[in-house]
Amino acid sequence: MKTIKGNLILTENTTFNESINVEGNILGKDGKRYNLIVKGDIKAGDIKAGDINAGDIDAVDINAGDIDAVDINAGNINYYAVCFAYNSIKCNSIKGNRNNHKHFVLDGKIIIKEKEKEQSK
Repeated sequence: MKTIKGNLILTENTTFNESINVEGNILGKDGKRYNLIVKGDIKAGDIKAGDINAGDIDAVDINAGDIDAVDINAGNINYYAVCFAYNSIKCNSIKGNRNNHKHFVLDGKIIIKEKEKEQSK
């Protein structure tokens, strides 16, 4: 697992071939959004990105546009308060840690991969 001290500032589409532990937040430089591909797990504070493709995502807030993303494709998503995407969330599981947590998709839907496999049988 690669540990990044402080914030990870994306200046271009970025791929990691291992799990990452970001001790701060994952942000795009100057508020711009870039795609993040992690061939492992992501552990971070807040994540703001374009598309996120990862194994497990373990974050305080999940926002990809709290994670705030265009699309999220992950194994398991565990977040503190809010997780949303503009187009889609595709994952094995999604769980908030606060009693009044919220996860949603604005223009698409949430797809739980295991249920999708069962329906295709």
